[in-house]
Amino acid sequence: MNSIGMWTAPILQVGMVHSTNMLPDVPTELEELREDPVLRSGSTYRVALLIPLCGAAGLWAPSCISSAQVAVEELNRSSGIAGLKVQLIMIDAAMEASISIEETVNDLIETDSIDAIVGMHISAVRQRLSKVVRQRIPYIYTPLYEGGERTDGLFAIGEVPEEQLGPSMECIQTEYRPRSWALIGNDYVWPRASHSYAKTRLREMAVNLAYERYLPFGLNAMPRVVEEIAGSGAEAVLISLVGQDAVAFNRAFGQARLHDRMVRLSCAIEENGLLGSGARNSQRMFVASSYFGTLSTEANAAFKEQYYRVHGDQAPMLNALGQSTYEGVHYLAGLMRSHANIWRDHSVCDAPPVFHRSGRKRAVTDENARAPIYLARADGLRFEVIKRL
Repeated sequence: MNSIGMWTAPILQVGMVHSTNMLPDVPTELEELREDPVLRSGSTYRVALLIPLCGAAGLWAPSCISSAQVAVEELNRSSGIAGLKVQLIMIDAAMEASISIEETVNDLIETDSIDAIVGMHISAVRQRLSKVVRQRIPYIYTPLYEGGERTDGLFAIGEVPEEQLGPSMECIQTEYRPRSWALIGNDYVWPRASHSYAKTRLREMAVNLAYERYLPFGLNAMPRVVEEIAGSGAEAVLISLVGQDAVAFNRAFGQARLHDRMVRLSCAIEENGLLGSGARNSQRMFVASSYFGTLSTEANAAFKEQYYRVHGDQAPMLNALGQSTYEGVHYLAGLMRSHANIWRDHSVCDAPPVFHRSGRKRAVTDENARAPIYLARADGLRFEVIKRL
């Protein structure tokens, strides 16, 4: 086995790669990838894994790579996808990537170099790519998102604010009764849409909005933002910052000891973000998600067994965003197994049932049941799941 646990996957590196020791020696130029005789031969089913390899969300990459590789290993021990062995091609889908993701993906499709996409990246990238892919190949979008994606041929399988944010806000409001909230997020579609929904819920609960701000990626002024929130009088904070930006915010928040008078809620901070923030900076922080590495469910036990069998005890942290790539690859396999002739005419909103493995829910279902949502509290450097919402 190589350092990421299985049949070496070609990787198109289009930006700075975090944790490069996680990755095998691979071609680094698009021309090399297009000319690879294995990829051009049609002897493999080539899945482009679109994940952020640099920038604010780059800390998610090792977990996303490792989880997707487990799904590939499982599929390749059986019939693969469409009767072919599965080959991953990992492409940097970060906003900060050095070349155009639209041009890269379009070129790979035009030259018949990829057969499908599994994407774990921000919604702004998905919206741009949906105009490029245009049902030419299946596109599975895996993370939580703002909802409303109905593009045919694009299957968004993650949780949405109505499932995740609404119930968790209500739970925090009932337990802690904050008189006002602050909303802080990066400046793109998911935070803005989620906060629009959050403001509707606050009005319904007759709770004030004390502060709202959207930040560019990589802002180096988090202490000043935290100071503004402290001065707003808010007693609860909804954090919709991405990756390293959420880490920087939590560090500044903890150093200011605002946890003494405010609670925090997020739908996107996961185990890597918690580790980066540090235990001292994560007190009274809650996260709502359909997956945590600590979940004591049958589905997660099966996923963890395979994950550590493939990667060993020193594998990257299990988390919701990593698990989503595992589920996304299996969802693609299920889609091609049962609906290879009709996927172009459907989105996840109207798709027929897709039987697939998942770490979030029972591995095989008789319908496309949504995964349950859990509320967890940061407990040192782990999340303690406290209730199912």
